[in-house]
Order: sequence, then structure tokens, then C-alpha cells
Amino acid sequence: MLYFFDFTYYIVFKCEIFNHFQLIGEIAMSMEILTIEEVAALLRVSERTVYEWANKGEIPCGKLGTSWRFKRSEIEKWVDSRLGSEQKGRGDFVPLFIDRLLSPDHIMVVESISKNELLQAMVEMISSSPNVKSRKELEAGIFHREQLMSTGIGMGIGIPHVRNNSVKDVVLGAALVRNGVDGYESLDSQPVKLVFLIAARSDQHSEHLKLLSQISSKLKDASVREALCNAADAADFYRLLTGEEG
Repeated sequence: MLYFFDFTYYIVFKCEIFNHFQLIGEIAMSMEILTIEEVAALLRVSERTVYEWANKGEIPCGKLGTSWRFKRSEIEKWVDSRLGSEQKGRGDFVPLFIDRLLSPDHIMVVESISKNELLQAMVEMISSSPNVKSRKELEAGIFHREQLMSTGIGMGIGIPHVRNNSVKDVVLGAALVRNGVDGYESLDSQPVKLVFLIAARSDQHSEHLKLLSQISSKLKDASVREALCNAADAADFYRLLTGEEG
């Protein structure tokens, strides 16, 4: 009888262990647990910056063995809180939403294009915004940022971005490249088809992070990415992304 109890306990224990690791696997597969490299890519900062934040306790994280790990939901809340603290002293602050910054006029749809040609075309496209002061400075900033590290974050997404004084306020542009961008060098080596270009003023660090977080949260849904890749035109892309008519 004791032997039967021990054996039953053993089976239950093994099942619990299996379920535990299965749960970990499901969480990891849902992209909830992030590494330093993934957080750096998500926030578009250097890995050293994320490492320093973690060591100083400035960013929500935990250790798995000797490695830092981060929960996506907590990182997104952290970005929101940083934005909120900056909002307190700014009566003119307006929350950032993709639909407020993007319009069908700032969305391009092409079959194929090289990375350099795409970035130049997107800069030209968003330079029609009254918030762009210097197209030349904006383009130089975008290309300089790409030289430091590719902004292909994986899953077919690229987010070229810059913070400098070429703009008066945040500007956003988007592109759908149906056959993938030639030479984008994504983190997962997959073709980049969805590209979002962000330009923010030098002092708009929190706004920059907030917009990156909103775009990343929206596109982590595979069905959203698939729908955008199948958009008929710029107006359809805008509608699918924002839920509004262009």
C-alpha cells in the first residue's frame, strides 16, 4: 500500500514537472519572456543600456541562472509609467496613438525595393509633414542609425528611427514591401515586409519609447501581421492597422 502511494505521488510529481515546463514553453513561444537582446531590440536602445538598467533595478526583470529575463507585459507597463511621469509637468502633453500620427498619405505599398531605396523613399514621403524641418538632416540620422545596428527586429518587421532636431514633433510613416526588402538584415534573417519609420525630436525619448511599444504590441499578433501583408493598398493598410477608415 505504501509502495502504491509512493508510486502515485511520483506520477503526480512527474506530471506537475511536465506541466510546469510545458507552461514555460508556452510562455516563451508567446514571446512573453524576453532576453536583454530582445528588450534592446524592442526599445531600440543598446544592450549595454538595458544591462545597466537591470543591474540598477531601474527596469522590471528577474534572473534565470546568471541571465537577466524580462516579461514583455511588464516592460510595456514600465514604458507607460515613464511616459506618465514625464506627463505630469507638461500640460500640453497629448498621448501618442498610431492613428493620430499615421495617415494613408504616409503609407507606401511596393512589390520590391532595396533597403537604401526604401529608407530614402520613406523619408521623402514623411517630409511632406509640417513637423519635418530638415529632410536632409532626417535622412542622415536614419542612415546613421542603421549603420550602428539594423532595425530589423524579426517577424518580418523593420522599425528605422531617429531622435534629432530634424523634426518639431513625432512623425510616423509605414511601408508594405510585398516581396520583402532586399538587404534589410533582420535579427531572425527573415524577409522584412512591414516597415515603420519613426522620427522624434531629441528630447522626446519617452514619446519615442511609447510609440515603439505601441507598434511592437500591435504587430506581435501574427494575424495582424498577415492581414497587413495582404493589404490591397495604403488605405486598406491604414484601416487594418488602426481599425479606422482612411
